[in-house]
Amino acid sequence: MSAAKRSGVSASVSVRPLVEPDLDRADEIFRVAFGTFLGAPEPETFFGSADYVRTRWAADPHAAFAATVEGEVVGSNFAADWGSVGFFGPLTVHPDLWDQGIGKRLMEPVMACFDTWENRHLGLFTFSHSPKHLEVYRRYGFWPRFLTAIMKKQVAHDAGAPGRVLYGELTDAERPDALSLGRALTETVYEGLSLEREIVATQAQGLGDTVLLGGAGSDLDGLAVCHCGAGSEAGEDVCFVKFGAVRPGPDAGDRFERLLDACEQLAAEKGLGQLDAGVNLARQDAYRRMIDRGFRTWLQGVTMHKPNESGYSHPDAYVIDDWR
Repeated sequence: MSAAKRSGVSASVSVRPLVEPDLDRADEIFRVAFGTFLGAPEPETFFGSADYVRTRWAADPHAAFAATVEGEVVGSNFAADWGSVGFFGPLTVHPDLWDQGIGKRLMEPVMACFDTWENRHLGLFTFSHSPKHLEVYRRYGFWPRFLTAIMKKQVAHDAGAPGRVLYGELTDAERPDALSLGRALTETVYEGLSLEREIVATQAQGLGDTVLLGGAGSDLDGLAVCHCGAGSEAGEDVCFVKFGAVRPGPDAGDRFERLLDACEQLAAEKGLGQLDAGVNLARQDAYRRMIDRGFRTWLQGVTMHKPNESGYSHPDAYVIDDWR
């Protein structure tokens, strides 16, 4: 894009819903933007076979937005509704147009989504070492709290967990009850928290599966929404735990160990060699247990919260997520 064209960008930016013909261009910008910021030698190949743009658009096309200049897509942003919790991202703009106010324009429709959904706790994941990112989001009321570690380990093929059921193996008649049990579990973690949309989207798009851990009686002890392999948010040879949680209270740490076993078992069954999972460092014991099991951090950022409250990121929470 020419310097003359860039100079008039602020006045000519339009924001509209992201539509299917935009996806290839939005995916290209997503990779180039992250790869350029992080200094990758070939930014256009950053994230490899992982897909964040198409998967999030398909999960909720009404919460995906494109910024355009003279009809050309130059950036995108996505909002996610987890019941009482909402978060957004990835928000990306082509590097040629950084610092032109396009990111701020892409914040407007996602904040409107949160208002419509009436989420009580909002969040995002961003680069902890970037004052620019922290300041942009602070202006919208988000405040940086603890670091979040995106961790990985090699899959051990002898892992297993008693009482594990996969959502994908349930019949159509059984799935509504499973979703209801999942909501009851996440409600104990944070009032109103619901992963139903993620569970359904993961199944509908064939991105992976959701692990369900049976507990006492008919309750669940834990659940984990897992993306598996190329074309999902995991990428080739990876099982990525997008969200995982266990019922809080006595023995929650043991339940968390069992959930990690169940996720590793799923990865092994899918023939995947790496297990990825993010954990906020405010969840101290959860982090320690993952380190003890061989997880190591390969990417680190900070979660920003609105309001400036912990949400479900506190020492008693055994939750896996990263809000990327």
